[in-house]
Amino acid sequence: MTTTIGFIGTGVMGKSMAKHLMEAGHKVHLFTRTKTKAQELLDDGAIWEESIASLAKKVDVVISIVGYPHDVEAIYLGENGLIANAQSETTLIDMTTSDPVLAEKIFKEAEKKSLHSLDAPVSGGDVGAKNGKLTIMVGGKEEDFESMRPIFEKMGENIVLQGPAGAGQHTKMANQMTIASNMIGVSEAIMYAKKAGLDPVRVLKSISTGAAGSWSLSNLAPRMIKGDSDPGFYIKHFIKDMKIALANAQQMGLQTPGLALSLELYEELAEKGLEDRGTQALIKWFEGNL
Repeated sequence: MTTTIGFIGTGVMGKSMAKHLMEAGHKVHLFTRTKTKAQELLDDGAIWEESIASLAKKVDVVISIVGYPHDVEAIYLGENGLIANAQSETTLIDMTTSDPVLAEKIFKEAEKKSLHSLDAPVSGGDVGAKNGKLTIMVGGKEEDFESMRPIFEKMGENIVLQGPAGAGQHTKMANQMTIASNMIGVSEAIMYAKKAGLDPVRVLKSISTGAAGSWSLSNLAPRMIKGDSDPGFYIKHFIKDMKIALANAQQMGLQTPGLALSLELYEELAEKGLEDRGTQALIKWFEGNL
């Protein structure tokens, strides 16, 4: 069954996600702050909308994946936002990594307008988005999740309903916490191999499939070794995620020293002008190459 989908945000990941939906036969309406970023999709048949309000009135499902919680809030709330302008029974899916508290607020406001809301942040970076193999963590009502499952399956593989509104975002925070400490370990391991006179590529062949194995080790360590810091996921967005996670952890009374250290190192990279580089650029801190 084809669905008319509104898609907001065509960045590193959103562009590929929207393309998969179009290839599956869905009619896609687009809005993004920079129209040129959507040009490839428009050339392939996507329909441009001049405003969020205009898009909201023409679709059955809206998917957003943007940069920051304040972007999400602007898209969903207010007189020009999705909730005020969407047709009754429209499903709103925010796939941005954002604040769980904001996800809960959007859900409550959507219900008042007879709209359905899911928070569904993703993991897998640019590679996962391009290959349609993202991990999708969902919060919201089970019936809404099941109705949207066919759409999620066009963008990802590991798709799990984690609980009520906000649960998807909380799960993504746990994901980012894991990555935060892991990226330090990956960087240290590469530098140790180099200092020991080893070939880090050969070292990866041994350690990436053993107990030390991780997505970051398999996918980002090779980029680190090559000196490739092109963004699959921006440092500035990772800093945003870690700050959200740290704030929520503090509210829970939870100590997260690994997260705090990772945030400190990445903020130093950002201060040195690397905020638009990929998260694998952390290796530059250990190399002293800032």
